[in-house]
Amino acid sequence: MPITRAIVPAGGKGTRLFPVTKAQPKEMLPLGTRPVIQGVAEELVSAGVTDILIITGAGKSPVEDHFDPTSGLTAADAGVDGWPPYDDEAIQFYFTRQGEPRGLGDAVRCGERFAGEEHVIVALGDCIITSDQPAAPLRRMLAAHAEHEADASILVQRVSLEATGRYGIVQPGRELAEGAFEMDDIIEKPGPEDAPSRYAVAARYVFSPTLFPYLADLEPGKGAEIQLTDAVRAMIADGHRVLGVPLQEGERRLDVGNFESYSRAFFRTMLTDEVVGEGLRRYAANLLEHLRDASHPDPDLPSDA
Repeated sequence: MPITRAIVPAGGKGTRLFPVTKAQPKEMLPLGTRPVIQGVAEELVSAGVTDILIITGAGKSPVEDHFDPTSGLTAADAGVDGWPPYDDEAIQFYFTRQGEPRGLGDAVRCGERFAGEEHVIVALGDCIITSDQPAAPLRRMLAAHAEHEADASILVQRVSLEATGRYGIVQPGRELAEGAFEMDDIIEKPGPEDAPSRYAVAARYVFSPTLFPYLADLEPGKGAEIQLTDAVRAMIADGHRVLGVPLQEGERRLDVGNFESYSRAFFRTMLTDEVVGEGLRRYAANLLEHLRDASHPDPDLPSDA
């Protein structure tokens, strides 16, 4: 049965991006020519999702306004055709507030009634997954989840050993077809000495309804928060099938978690944009040359300056 529902947690405060996020949700920061969360929505729609629940919090009303076709500047006002790039009437957005941000597990738990007895996608609202084909990683994960009758499937990416202290890190088990593998364990931010691998959770999940009782029983974990990783770990310990699905060549996670990651993501999306990318690449090359050698013309000044 197709999975058509998705939960998008977007209630975090964005403290690592202060003061940019003082009055603006990090999910509304631009990646290329669209807000981050718009890219998440487009990815989900490309994978067949029709109902999207966004978990918000205090100060997140711009996220709700963005998906309200009657709020603020419209595409018609801007003279833009073909936006949004999906049938707006066929996609339903829902919103609920988390209250106090108590961790990713608590945010996902807010979507239990929305998910009901169906399997559901969880896609973090502060990052996008890029690929040559629309939503290819998510589609591949959905296919593996269905084929192997999993209770949870998680997109993973290889990271540096030093970065294992910033992510949930998985311990791979038996390899399956399509590049997927069964997971033997998952640890929240273990660090280089305790990391069971370099496979890090990459912000996309698929869950059966089995998840929610585990979330209900959780005590606060790392950072005094309800950790989604802890619920997944308990599911594995109880014998539930949990899959890891790695990103492949040409697929990347771009996120806005901090200034460095956001800058990298913004540069990549703008430099590869179909409309403005070519000109920006020339500009960037000239600027780098000027920074290396001040005698090279500054691209922000007239050529005869």
